[in-house]
Amino acid sequence: MYINIKVYLHSKGTNFLQSGSFLVTNLDFKKDPDWTAAIAAYEWIQQIKNNYAASDDFRIDQVVYNEDNDITELVRKVKPII
Repeated sequence: MYINIKVYLHSKGTNFLQSGSFLVTNLDFKKDPDWTAAIAAYEWIQQIKNNYAASDDFRIDQVVYNEDNDITELVRKVKPII
């Protein structure tokens, strides 16, 4: 299934919005929709940081999926698996 994610970010003294649609597994989403969305958002934010050479002032201001589900704090808690 697809979810819509909006991320409000800050970098290089500028606030900006990125939005997109992301494929997540139905089973994971049914078990824990917020956490599944947070992982998808975190991975996408890492791509954004790499693609746009984020500055030292980079921050995540807000993350929302499917229009009204705020997962900002969950995204901030996601840690990469090494």
